[in-house]
Amino acid sequence: MHARDIMTSPVITARTDTAVLDVVQLMLDNAVSALPVVDDKDVLLGLVSEGDLIRRSELGARDYSSWWLAAIGGKVRLAEEFVKTHAMRADDIMTRDLVTVNEDTLVWQIAETLEKHKIKRVPVVRDGKVVGIVSRANLLQALAAQRDQATRAPSQDDRDLRDKLLNSLSQEPWSDLPHLNVVVQEGVVHYWGRVHSEEARQALQVAARAVPGVVDVVDHTHKTVTLF
Repeated sequence: MHARDIMTSPVITARTDTAVLDVVQLMLDNAVSALPVVDDKDVLLGLVSEGDLIRRSELGARDYSSWWLAAIGGKVRLAEEFVKTHAMRADDIMTRDLVTVNEDTLVWQIAETLEKHKIKRVPVVRDGKVVGIVSRANLLQALAAQRDQATRAPSQDDRDLRDKLLNSLSQEPWSDLPHLNVVVQEGVVHYWGRVHSEEARQALQVAARAVPGVVDVVDHTHKTVTLF
């Protein structure tokens, strides 16, 4: 099984000049914990995660780290910390030194990468552009999909089915595709993520069964809770 078989795609992104508060709103609206930052040609430049935002000055957090930052790194580290807590644009707070994988990276290699670098997700890139994200949750979803199937790697047929289904869903405005992940194992489509309504859940079932070669559909999605 490879990154292409389990990654979430398409990916919600921010631009370099996206305001930090708009980044926060995008993360909340889409229930994600990180956003890739891309340039005007969609080339991946960095990543903004929850960790980059929790010490923001808007939260009124006191900077207890100043004394040890000054002791260890001097004024340079203090300046870096000031940028993180006060910057107004995504490109000023994003992590630039990124670890990435490609679509053919094996799942076990992705797991090792997450563990080695102590990160929660990794962008999947093609020619410098982000085409997906694999998170710890995606790895668990892949394991769960294999539980009821023979534990073998997805065949080319499975990949073709996944590609056809994702292409079909990308044409439908109701699909909320960035909030879904699709895993296909031995012709069985597994949906993960969140849906906005029972009607959308039913439509996903219909869309999957309309793809020739799909033998069954298993729904693991949860419905978005509307507070207002």
